[in-house]
Amino acid sequence: MLAVAAATGVGIAKAGLAGMGLVHVLVFAFLFGARESTGVVLPMLLVGDVCAVRIFHQHARWEYVRRMLPPACLGVIAAAVIMRGLSESVYKPLIGVTILTLTTLQVARMLRPEWFGTVPHARWFAVTIGLVAGGATMLANAAGPVIAIYCVAVGLPKFELVGTSAWFFFIINLFKVPFSFALGLIHGGTLALNAILSPAIVAGIFIGRWLTAHIPQRLFDGLLLAFAAVAALRLIGVM
Repeated sequence: MLAVAAATGVGIAKAGLAGMGLVHVLVFAFLFGARESTGVVLPMLLVGDVCAVRIFHQHARWEYVRRMLPPACLGVIAAAVIMRGLSESVYKPLIGVTILTLTTLQVARMLRPEWFGTVPHARWFAVTIGLVAGGATMLANAAGPVIAIYCVAVGLPKFELVGTSAWFFFIINLFKVPFSFALGLIHGGTLALNAILSPAIVAGIFIGRWLTAHIPQRLFDGLLLAFAAVAALRLIGVM
């Protein structure tokens, strides 16, 4: 039951409520262990990515995808190397601190935009976000809030945010597959579980699409930040 609920959450996250993505990270980490769960979740994410790209592809802003992909790929490679020797007790809080820091910065920007000026649109900011997202998604499939915060920071409307995120994660998750196989995280057992849970992911996509269409922009942005903050605190171990 927990796995079905978490798989539905994968679909909801792919349809726009990206901060909810860390809910399934936590559930599958509880069921299978933090490191092993990354191999369980990655094929599910690809199922959700295919659905999200199919539904929201016309809303993508490719200039933002192209900015973040190269550094994100570097982040994936670095994280794959680190995963060979990094313990769960170290990398889970690290990801939580990163997400919580970015969430705090975005709340500050919403309340005092003059503090940031054009920083979110600077290339170094996109490169930094890409590196962090690549590392976070390889370590724990936890980059959804990172990309969502960046998209909110540069002022993307909610459907453009969803479409841009959908293409970004479809490409980066495909890029991660060989590394996960090499680490022994994807195998026959994880693929069989994914086949069973795929209908729940598709159902979550449609639930999330409805929520995205009916939630006002400001509330939408606030929910993303709230989900990201709560999930980050849980990863750190505060909650």
